[in-house]
Amino acid sequence: MTAPPKPKGIVLASGGMDSLVLSAFATRESEISLLHVTYGQRTERKELACFHAIADHLKVKERMVADIGYLRTFGGSALTDPAVDIPPADLERKGVPVTYVPFRNAHFLCIAVSWAEVIGAKNVYIGAVWADSSGYPDCRPAFYGAMNEAIRMGTKDDSGIRVKAPFVNLKKKDIVLMGKSLGVPFEHTWSCYRDGEKACGRCDSCALRLAAFAEAEVPDPLEYGVRPDR
Repeated sequence: MTAPPKPKGIVLASGGMDSLVLSAFATRESEISLLHVTYGQRTERKELACFHAIADHLKVKERMVADIGYLRTFGGSALTDPAVDIPPADLERKGVPVTYVPFRNAHFLCIAVSWAEVIGAKNVYIGAVWADSSGYPDCRPAFYGAMNEAIRMGTKDDSGIRVKAPFVNLKKKDIVLMGKSLGVPFEHTWSCYRDGEKACGRCDSCALRLAAFAEAEVPDPLEYGVRPDR
């Protein structure tokens, strides 16, 4: 028997390692399109190049880049506001870090759901991680439950659109291992909060990535300016 066609899905792809693995993972159950959002982040150039490299690797033709650079105008985050310094890595830090971009993931999901209604996609994937992350409030599992209720109330009755955050309770080590099993090109990703030819190795995001690869015992193909001792 011929297998039924896969439903359409949209994957939010930042160009980071989580979204790369998520994109490969999502192809198993959906016919995917890729969405990248630029929001005035310091690493906009690098992330966009990685997004296209990921799309090329997965042979995804339908891809979109949305620009919400007004988040840079708002400021309030070290990722978008040049007046706010990126702090050195501290994975034991309590509270919400200054690298949090206020309500960013809600902006991303709204764009993805709007596009999903137009193209008839049923699944919207986001690579949010809560169990092993920087503690951003818009990565909490309850947030995605609330967003799905908002989507149900705010889209056409037959849209059937659901946000899926399949990695939200995973450790980053597990995502690395999944990526290895899927044969993804980690060299085409960027996790650092700073722009440059080499990852800085000194920010929270670099520290989380380096720890994940070390715990998974998988070589990280990125070059780093420094590799801090854990």
